[in-house]
Amino acid sequence: MGLRPPYPLLYYLPWYCKGMPKVSSKHQITIPVEAMREAGLHVGDEVVVRAARDGEIVLALRGSRIRRHAGIAAGIYEPDEVDRLRGEWDR
Repeated sequence: MGLRPPYPLLYYLPWYCKGMPKVSSKHQITIPVEAMREAGLHVGDEVVVRAARDGEIVLALRGSRIRRHAGIAAGIYEPDEVDRLRGEWDR
């Protein structure tokens, strides 16, 4: 495949594909397999699409906010401390 481009894949898709992808009459674009692999995308993944600027679109893997933040506070509290604090609440 040769040397990799010095800039992000987003800006140089022809490096990874045989032909330039085109927008179909249904407003669809086929993402080249190599670009999908490089981005870590898989068939069935949900993506967020947004316009970056004139002539550019950004695709990003849609992640669950819960999964993204789960475990973020691990190690902050001692074992059973949260249960003790909850017991102090007025019910």
